[in-house]
Amino acid sequence: MRIETIKGIVLAIPDREFGGYIFDCDGTLADTMQLHYRAWTRLVRELGGSFPEELFYESGGKPTVQILRMLRDEHGLKVDDVEKAAERKEEYFLEMLPEVKPIEPVVAVVRRWYGIKPLAVASGGFRKQIELTLNALGIRSLFNAVVCAEDYVRGKPFPDPFLEAARRLTVPPAECVVFEDSPLGVQAAKAAGMECVFVPRAS
Repeated sequence: MRIETIKGIVLAIPDREFGGYIFDCDGTLADTMQLHYRAWTRLVRELGGSFPEELFYESGGKPTVQILRMLRDEHGLKVDDVEKAAERKEEYFLEMLPEVKPIEPVVAVVRRWYGIKPLAVASGGFRKQIELTLNALGIRSLFNAVVCAEDYVRGKPFPDPFLEAARRLTVPPAECVVFEDSPLGVQAAKAAGMECVFVPRAS
């Protein structure tokens, strides 16, 4: 195990090489979580509700539509059209896209293996948002595959996003390692039979 610390972020990276490297996007490659929370807060306030920050982070990795259904069904948020509300939330986030910064130690891992091992992104976000985020960071061209919410039925903590990424990389799941910042994502990686490197929030 190799321990790397960059800008307050500690990564415990297995020493072995893997057949494929899979990365979550928001909170893992891109320092976007506070931007997403600001977008969520704006939307939920417009709908007359609230979204506590702790609950937001517990929901990390879930597609936007799933989070809205959870807020509606379990927390009484009044939302008639979940799909349209999800689109509004993504629009609010995209307005803030110029503020996005990379999570340097994770992007450094991507650059280290680019051209040597196949690389993928597996996210709970919509494709438009993820592609624009990766482009804003200047790293989209480094990935062989990008798997988004439109590409699977069951999101994290189910293994489907990571299994689809491994399929597109043509690498067996047991030969893949995942970089993830959310507990749901870590569960999904383990359920996929992959090793996982946890990416903590910067201190």
